Amino acid sequence: MLQLITKTLDSATRKVARATTLSLVFGLMGGVALTGIAAAQTQTPAQTPADAQSSSSQTQATAAPGTVAVSKATAAALTAYTGPKYDNRWEIYGGLNFMNGQAGQSQPGRRYNMGGGEAMGTYWLTSKLGLAADYRFGAGTTPVTSPYYNRVVIIQNIFSGGVQYRGPKNRYAAIDFHALGGGTDGDFNYAVTHYPGGSPVSACAAQQQVGQQGNLGLYCNHIAPYGAVGGSIDFNESGRLAIRLQPDLTFEHFGTETREYFAISMGVVYRMGHR
Repeated sequence: MLQLITKTLDSATRKVARATTLSLVFGLMGGVALTGIAAAQTQTPAQTPADAQSSSSQTQATAAPGTVAVSKATAAALTAYTGPKYDNRWEIYGGLNFMNGQAGQSQPGRRYNMGGGEAMGTYWLTSKLGLAADYRFGAGTTPVTSPYYNRVVIIQNIFSGGVQYRGPKNRYAAIDFHALGGGTDGDFNYAVTHYPGGSPVSACAAQQQVGQQGNLGLYCNHIAPYGAVGGSIDFNESGRLAIRLQPDLTFEHFGTETREYFAISMGVVYRMGHR
């Protein structure tokens, strides 16, 4: 009986020992696993919202292999410029001009140069045809044969109107043609009237006064017929703004015949309104 009890106790003791040993082994393995997870969490910081946004931006900016990422600025620069539509109702031009002329009937070959300004306004009736009003101012000096004068000042104020025709055009430039007619008011005695103490000579024969010793052979002050035909080329800076270069062949009739001269101006064109 004692031996049976002893065997039973020994069997129970061995079972308890094995269970205890297995519990210790599994407990140690679980501890090691938890320690590894904690260490991993300690070494890898949590990702903040800012980091997530930065990562997302970097992912979006990444281009396909062999290409470059397109930014908003680059896309705007690559957008095609349509240029002006040429559907404006009004057009205003202002610039500096150069003209030449002749100051007297008895001065063949003695042409003089004038510098000044020009302003032109155009009302476009259609996409091709417009009505134009033009004003030009010019002043310069002309040589004369006189012991009292070497060169004298000549001034012209020119008023004219006519038509403009719009020719070839694209987004970069446009070519226009015009024909103008009007009058030019010539001031040929400015130097004589401003001579200190009174001029010893007159500007023209018809204005010669008693005591004056002849005249300068210039035209007398008056308004003469005037005309201009030419064209212009507009270099577009935007849909409304352009730089204009405008050469002209001009005509005047101050004397006994019509004379032809060259003129050119350069300035700025501004388009406005909608036709």
